[in-house]
Amino acid sequence: MELVFASNNKHKLEEAKALMGTGCTILSLSDIGCHDEIPEDKPDLVGNALQKAHYIYQKYHRDCFSDDTGMEIEALNGRPGVYSARYAGAQCSFEDNMNKVLEEMQPFTNRKACFRTVIALIMEGKEYLFEGRVDGIILREEQGKQGFGYDPIFQPSGYNISFAEMDLNEKNAISHRGRALEKLCRFLKAQNV
Repeated sequence: MELVFASNNKHKLEEAKALMGTGCTILSLSDIGCHDEIPEDKPDLVGNALQKAHYIYQKYHRDCFSDDTGMEIEALNGRPGVYSARYAGAQCSFEDNMNKVLEEMQPFTNRKACFRTVIALIMEGKEYLFEGRVDGIILREEQGKQGFGYDPIFQPSGYNISFAEMDLNEKNAISHRGRALEKLCRFLKAQNV
């Protein structure tokens, strides 16, 4: 089976391909000739994931899935949340986002945070949702060089290293996206896909 992953993020594609294994071929947007800027303007993770998946399904008529991920920090009332990718502004970098979070977190001793991923699958016109979550804390400074996004400042519960200090397999085993993709894989296997 072929599924389009409605993302231009090469790191997300690598994670998905590693987790999905050989039973399912994951196609990127460029594999199907999509170079569009896909809208992502809903007020929550579910809305954004569905919006992106519907866009690809309606325009390219391919079974597909998309995700939206947010880091929610307790002391910041759930921010950056749905704005995680562009928290420091429209053209910001991962580094800009991390720096803004670290600056806003300076006065807080409560460092509790979670990452949430919602995956929307559209298969044969029907939509399905899968969610993954991992709890942890925001570190006081960057640690590690692996991963992407907020990985260098997020330490998952039960570990003394950041996501950016884990190799891909270790991170996938416990990450929010890994957990959501695992639910997607189980669903696809149950459908005999």
